[in-house]
Amino acid sequence: MKHLPANVVRCIVIFLLVTGFVVAQQPTATAPAPVSAAPPRVLIVVAHPDDEGCFAATVYEITHNLGGTVDQLVITNGEGGYRYSLLAESFYGVALTDEAVGRAALPEIRKRELFDAGRILGISNHFFLDQPDLRNTQDIDEVLNQHWLPGVVLPAVGRRIAAGKYDFVLTLFPSPQTHGGHKAATITALNAVQRSTVRKPVVLGCQASRSGAETPLSWTGFQSAEHPFTVLPQVFVVDRTVKFGFKNTLDYQIIVNWMIAAHKSQGTYQNLMNRADHEDFAILESGAADEVARADALFHALALHAPNPKGVSASKP
Repeated sequence: MKHLPANVVRCIVIFLLVTGFVVAQQPTATAPAPVSAAPPRVLIVVAHPDDEGCFAATVYEITHNLGGTVDQLVITNGEGGYRYSLLAESFYGVALTDEAVGRAALPEIRKRELFDAGRILGISNHFFLDQPDLRNTQDIDEVLNQHWLPGVVLPAVGRRIAAGKYDFVLTLFPSPQTHGGHKAATITALNAVQRSTVRKPVVLGCQASRSGAETPLSWTGFQSAEHPFTVLPQVFVVDRTVKFGFKNTLDYQIIVNWMIAAHKSQGTYQNLMNRADHEDFAILESGAADEVARADALFHALALHAPNPKGVSASKP
């Protein structure tokens, strides 16, 4: 058999290589290309500026590592915190611990602090209902019936949930000993989701905890025939102390401290927040479809990306 001319052999080889390459790039029926989930949309619903501290690391990871969107709705002005503002008086040049002065000045100050904290955490939008923060009480009904204007808060939260098309609502877990305003904000958010006619977000109640604590967290909420709710048994945890970066010297407690530093008017806040290294969440049953599966997917993604935070590429001149 005669040998083919060299130029013919070369053409055949090139044809086979090109054909093989093209075939190799074709998708197969048994191995479809993976489809990534859309970044989550989250709404925080809380009573006071600085309540976002319970889930600061979680919010940072959602916005920075998962590319998600987080908005925040704050119900009160937070002027009841004037008693804790002594150290901030020289910083702001205002006698904040004088009740009349503090109640007049703190609504604007605490909003500015919240914007600073939100910039750190990556919060996109802040919504304020400007309800009064009269006093520290554990009585939810006092807050709902005497502190906040009737017929205002629940419809406003419902409108925000409908407009934002959120996947999750983050709020504080309504434990028996927590502030009545915290309870009221959480129950209001839960009721708004339950009444929603659009796709319901999953409602997650947060408690901060310390690893190795002698007393485990209790997920028994406050009891009230007027405000019933159900806590699902699954608990999800975000670890603020997961290590990453150069020689594993960084963790998300650093971000929490950046956020704490923004709230200068609340003196005891810093001590309280630094006692915790975990952010724990339970689902407050709302009728949302696939509540457990959706929450599990979110926290799985957070755990997967926690040691590998996405940075910002340096722009070239």
